[in-house]
Amino acid sequence: MKKIVEYISRFIQGMWTLVKGLKVTFVEFFTKKTTDEYPENRDKLVMFERYRGTLTMLHDETGMNKCTACRLCEMECPNNSLQVETDTVVDAETGKKKKVLVNFRYNLGSCMFCMLCVNACNANALAFNTTFEHAVFNKGKLTKILNVKDVRPYVLRVILK
Repeated sequence: MKKIVEYISRFIQGMWTLVKGLKVTFVEFFTKKTTDEYPENRDKLVMFERYRGTLTMLHDETGMNKCTACRLCEMECPNNSLQVETDTVVDAETGKKKKVLVNFRYNLGSCMFCMLCVNACNANALAFNTTFEHAVFNKGKLTKILNVKDVRPYVLRVILK
């Protein structure tokens, strides 16, 4: 008889814990959601300031990029996500050779967002923005040329003055 009473008390205790768990589940089912689903909140979603989305090249007041073509960012990149193409131009006034940026290629697909390139840049020409939608159907679209404006005509105009 003692075993039957012990069995029934354990059964009642198990049912009580089950009811407590179901109560928590039932309450949480009807509480207001604290998270939003991504596609529905796209227009009001704001990423936080320190988020590393896409590498961008910064420009000065005149609209020219700040890159000095030193290639430190390319050397620091562990995945070779950056390829910097440079050209050498001779200054007409001083006669010194100067490196000029031709193409700055950034492969978003191989970037691991470590920020070593941004930290290595002496000219503060690189920064990460908060763009987070990177899904593409073609892998070739992940390679971007960051220097949109061609620097060479500007440098040649400055040198020839």
